[in-house]
Amino acid sequence: MTARQVTIEDVARTAGVSRQTVSNALNAPQRLRATTLARVTAAIEELGYQPDQSARSLRTGTRRVIGYPAPADNPADPNPLMGGFLQALVSAADAVGHRVLLFRCDPQRGAGAVAKSFNGLIAARQVDGFVLSDVVHDDPRVDALTEAAFPFVAFGRTAPGRPQNWVDIDSAAATAELVRRLLDQGHRRICYVNSAASLPWLADRRAGFLQAGAAAPDGAFEVGVPGDDPAALSHAVERLLTGPDRPTALVCASDWLALSAYQAVRAAGLTVGTDVAVTGFNDLPLCTLLQPALTSVRLPLSGIAHALVDRLIGAVEGTATVSAAGLLLPAEPVVRASTPDR
Repeated sequence: MTARQVTIEDVARTAGVSRQTVSNALNAPQRLRATTLARVTAAIEELGYQPDQSARSLRTGTRRVIGYPAPADNPADPNPLMGGFLQALVSAADAVGHRVLLFRCDPQRGAGAVAKSFNGLIAARQVDGFVLSDVVHDDPRVDALTEAAFPFVAFGRTAPGRPQNWVDIDSAAATAELVRRLLDQGHRRICYVNSAASLPWLADRRAGFLQAGAAAPDGAFEVGVPGDDPAALSHAVERLLTGPDRPTALVCASDWLALSAYQAVRAAGLTVGTDVAVTGFNDLPLCTLLQPALTSVRLPLSGIAHALVDRLIGAVEGTATVSAAGLLLPAEPVVRASTPDR
């Protein structure tokens, strides 16, 4: 019997259950006892059964497709963090029988163009809902989907007055934990290497630094330059390191800023990890390639993606209401040689 010939009745007969039980195993597995679900799943795998998705879509009105407006990126210099998130999102969707549809939606083109991008997919009934990432304050994508009253979830916090169906990491708590680790290692004067970009997650990281840094015996302060020019930032940090009362630890808002910090430490004739501790954020692959390897904060991309997909499907299927508050997930500090115990 080939996969094309297998029917839901064949699965039911093999598993010794009703047709409705097989349907529940496919569409609402939480309704079944674990032993029954295991028996049906084994029959599906044994027979190679593939549900008729077109018939299912007609019956339920859903496509089992999630729309994802891919962030703008440079193919010659791709963003590894968001590439990792896309992989996690596809895996999370696949785990519950959904696919991800990528499309372009550029907020820089204005609210009208953004609404057109979404409304075309909604009108064509090509997706059941949307996952947004890199959400910022007054995000036109959030406004467009709120206006359309169409299901969506966001990686990143939406503004007050907008649906709070979001998942985010607690950037402030993660940065504060890094600072407390440095204080526990005996660092007394700590500098925050900041970014000029006005992004909400960067503001959260700064807030976490200021909160925990208030306990530094000899003070905590920050440095940054307009435009985030790497060379100018490196020079600014170098001046701090060669001046009086230099910091013994640099907490960087991102791994990319940590690269400028490494350059500044070396230009000042000092050694990362020995004379000056350095931390980053995002735990990009470059962290393990640096010498010494960079302490950073790893985002739980798989956990974020699964939480987003679960929330979206709950909203689409009506099994869960949109939360009055989003979900904050902890991030994991990854300690490496750039912050050795003293």
